[in-house]
Amino acid sequence: MKLASYARHGHKGVALVEEGRLIDVTALVPDAPRTMRELLAWLPGHGDRLSAARDETVPTIGFGEVEFLPVVDDPHAIWCAALTYMSHVREGGDRPVPAHPLFFLRVAGSQVGHRGPLVIPRVSDELDYEGELAVVIGTAGRHIPQSRALDHVAGFTCYNDGSVRDWQRHTPQITPGKNFASTGACGPWLVTRDEFGDPYRHRMQTRVNGEVVQSAAISELLFSIEYMVEYLSTICTLQVGDVIVTGTSGGVGLRRTPPYFLKPGDQVEVEIDGIGTLVNPVRKEEADR
Repeated sequence: MKLASYARHGHKGVALVEEGRLIDVTALVPDAPRTMRELLAWLPGHGDRLSAARDETVPTIGFGEVEFLPVVDDPHAIWCAALTYMSHVREGGDRPVPAHPLFFLRVAGSQVGHRGPLVIPRVSDELDYEGELAVVIGTAGRHIPQSRALDHVAGFTCYNDGSVRDWQRHTPQITPGKNFASTGACGPWLVTRDEFGDPYRHRMQTRVNGEVVQSAAISELLFSIEYMVEYLSTICTLQVGDVIVTGTSGGVGLRRTPPYFLKPGDQVEVEIDGIGTLVNPVRKEEADR
């Protein structure tokens, strides 16, 4: 099952994604929730109703009629992991391989959805791309063992953890450069765990203006998804709708010679087979008038 969050005519909703069209879940099951976080909590007891209600006569919505929102536009937490692919560790020079995932938090307001513009802030020209696999929690839990970690996963999506590199380097704590408005992208939709299957059998690729700049297998992760879930749930209760962004591979713009940062007019694509392609144009933040 593929599920997307969207806005249309001033209203938000969640829809099934089928063959280039959207079907609002409330058109199929009128009492279904209208936000992704609430829908994920509702699905365990009602998912069969949603599947059984599919009907070709139900009105559909074209992709061009909606604004795609981040898959979960109001998450309790967005946990982002750094240095989780050896190719990215090595391109950074002599830094050691981390013994644990290096997590930082991203705020929900820093995100856009599929086709939303990534915005280069007026105070910087160093917006970088980072294509990643994101995991969405479907069942809350604390102290989750690795053996049961995937049972707590609702599904997977694509993520672009856009980074404002000069602000990221202001201090050893990289959070400022990871939280500028409209610099992270999440989408295009969530693919449920049963449909996505084994995450380690998939690959991801990042392209800028059609040029491949990153390519990696999910199996190259230094820390498994199961370990990340266990690790984070040791710190606090993982809530339904929490997003775990699992880290990027080598090929980021900062580490190229010369460095390669995004420019107004660029288009960035993060593709993961089995999910689809997250597409975002790039623009510069406008000055106050």
